[in-house]
Amino acid sequence: MANADMNLVKKLREQTGIGIMECKKAIADADNDYDKAVEMLRKKGFEKAKAKASRATNQGAVGSYIHTNKKIGVLLELGCETDFVAKNDEFQALLKDVAMQIAAMKPAYISETDIPEAVLEKEKEIYREQLKTSGKPANIIEKIVEGKLDKFYKEACLIHQAFFKDDSKTIQDLIAEKIHKMGENITVKRFVRYEVGEEF
Repeated sequence: MANADMNLVKKLREQTGIGIMECKKAIADADNDYDKAVEMLRKKGFEKAKAKASRATNQGAVGSYIHTNKKIGVLLELGCETDFVAKNDEFQALLKDVAMQIAAMKPAYISETDIPEAVLEKEKEIYREQLKTSGKPANIIEKIVEGKLDKFYKEACLIHQAFFKDDSKTIQDLIAEKIHKMGENITVKRFVRYEVGEEF
């Protein structure tokens, strides 16, 4: 698999409105073949999801998940467009899956846009400090820092995490599939995760 050409990633993001991580993955998976990457995203239903992304998700449901040991609990609000879809069994199953994902994988944010700038800068500073004595040129260090940030997003951001039931797809992929299937925009509005003994 080739390293993603960032110019192609930028073009794909501008043209599709899809998140940077998904665009980067598509370009890399397609060996920097732009048309192939577009085709791959289309197959995943991202185009359909994107077309619905601007629609308001004022309906939805709040779901909860309490782990069997009673030490981890999650409250999650999942938004959709109509009350009809909110009551749908498939939507409710998605709500439960995403709540279980949060319990298991402990994301700190919904997506990279929710990460405060200060947190991002601190992460970059740590990575640069780690690479200080590597002897690599500054431009290479910055590329490595970007790569490390990608890894950070995959761990810290819910939508970029690998789905715990099927790690071949991310939570963003899972939601895009459901948008395609149900014909409505679906968004993760907010969540809170509690763990016994953990301070806030």
